[in-house]
Amino acid sequence: MNFKEDFLQLVWKYQYFDRKNLQTSDGQDIQILKVGFHNQTEGPDFKDATIVLDGVTFHGHVEVHRLASEWKHHAHHSDPAYNSVILHVVWKNDREVERNDDTSMPTLELDGKIFLEIWRNYERMLDYNQDLPCAHGLEKVPEIIRFSTLEKALVERLQEKSQLILEVLEQTKGDWEESAYRWLFTCFGFKVNAQAMGQLAGLVPYKILQKHRNQLPVLEAMLFGRAGLLPGHSEEPYVQHLIREYDFYQKKFGWKNELTRQHWNFMGVRPSNFPTLRIAQLAAILAQAPNLLQSVMEDSRDFSGFKKLLQVKPSDYWRYNYSFGQNSSKMASKGVSSTVLQLLIINFVIPLWFAYGRYFQNPDWQERCFDLLQEVSAENNFIIRKYSEYGWKAQNAFDSQGMIGLFKNYCQPKKCLQCKIAQSLIKAESK
Repeated sequence: MNFKEDFLQLVWKYQYFDRKNLQTSDGQDIQILKVGFHNQTEGPDFKDATIVLDGVTFHGHVEVHRLASEWKHHAHHSDPAYNSVILHVVWKNDREVERNDDTSMPTLELDGKIFLEIWRNYERMLDYNQDLPCAHGLEKVPEIIRFSTLEKALVERLQEKSQLILEVLEQTKGDWEESAYRWLFTCFGFKVNAQAMGQLAGLVPYKILQKHRNQLPVLEAMLFGRAGLLPGHSEEPYVQHLIREYDFYQKKFGWKNELTRQHWNFMGVRPSNFPTLRIAQLAAILAQAPNLLQSVMEDSRDFSGFKKLLQVKPSDYWRYNYSFGQNSSKMASKGVSSTVLQLLIINFVIPLWFAYGRYFQNPDWQERCFDLLQEVSAENNFIIRKYSEYGWKAQNAFDSQGMIGLFKNYCQPKKCLQCKIAQSLIKAESK
């Protein structure tokens, strides 16, 4: 019995078994009128099914297990939510089971009934020891199925990311301006400093920075000061100016409890991704954009628009400094690189658009997300390279983000039989 429960769920869902002369374990004739819809949340596996037992029609749910005894192991016998189950579908009926209300459970045993071709395809097409269990069969999957699978995985990935923004929106009490600003900072942290960047944005409200938008040194002073990254003293005139500016605004606003250098990761981070340089770039972006939310949601619609918004030069000091007092013979920053710009569109802009559409129940924003992703180049990471090895190449960020979602939510946790690609491979050649 070398298979998972989800294989039996697939067999029931698509009726991959001999339905002639079906009977329950206690001899009742079974006629299946409606298999029900597959439930991916809590509760019975298939809801709203319709079957006929010995001429009597029943409407309710279907539960699937490898062994009938798993009904009790999963505590369904004590859960009233399973009283509406009308059929227990199992591989082996190793014991009789009852509902919570002590009524007996009609059971269909599938041992010996599943089509042989389905078994062969399942064993041949899926290798759970591999990172991509269906890799060797990918090229056999029709293009339309691969596309629809990517689209579904992409939407699920965007829902996950947009949920993080909606949580920020809840923290800001529905302030989209502040939420967009905090999400921008979090994305500029690029995983290693994302948490600290998000905290920094919470320490310096966007409205305060917006009032001083035309004074870039003031923006830098506030941000570096609250980040705990300004040195105590410096011989450099520009840094001395920042220290004085922060001292003034710290007293003005009564700021306390700023972050410290220990909150930031410099070790193992390339100089071009030092948090000091990223904060300087953020200050430059905020100095250029009169209204961040409007710039992201309305003023910029395509790749070139976001390049103008996000790929701006920081102040002169950061052209040859990666951190305070650390001069470089090479130019430190002309602004964010093309690669970083693409990542910001993928991780900052797209989820913000998607969250906005979800919040206001406007599906047009989802289409805008799809259109923009097709303008952005595909990422190049180990996940994308895995798919490429087996002939499935990402053409743009729509593809690569879908592949990342597919890998993380289906391939990695081995939820293959919930994926249309694996379903297609198992169905192939079956009768």
